[in-house]
Amino acid sequence: MANSESDLTMNDASFEKVISTGLTLVDFWAEWCMPCKMQTPIMAEIAKTVGDSVTISKLNVDENPNSAVKYGITGIPTSIVFKDGQEVQRFVGVQNKDTLLKAIDSHG
Repeated sequence: MANSESDLTMNDASFEKVISTGLTLVDFWAEWCMPCKMQTPIMAEIAKTVGDSVTISKLNVDENPNSAVKYGITGIPTSIVFKDGQEVQRFVGVQNKDTLLKAIDSHG
C-alpha cells in the first residue's frame, strides 16, 4: 500500500484485509478530536519514514464504529500495531514519532 494521505484511510469493510498480513500501524481517530489532529502529521511522518515496509493507516471511529467496537477503542487517538492480523501493541493518546517507530521496529 502506498502511503499517501488518501491511502492512509481505511473503513470497516477494508479493515481486516488491511491488517491481515505484515505489520500495520492503525490510528483510530475522529474529526472532532483535537489530540487526533495532533497525531495525524506524526502518522504521516512515520509513513514517509517506513515506506512500503509497514502499512500505516487511519480509521475514523465515527464513520466506522464496527472496527472501533471490535477492538475496544474507548479513547482516541488510539494507535495499534498489528502483525499478521493480531494486535501486538496499543497506545492511547498522542504518541511521538520515536515511540511509534520503536514499537514498529520491535515487532518487525
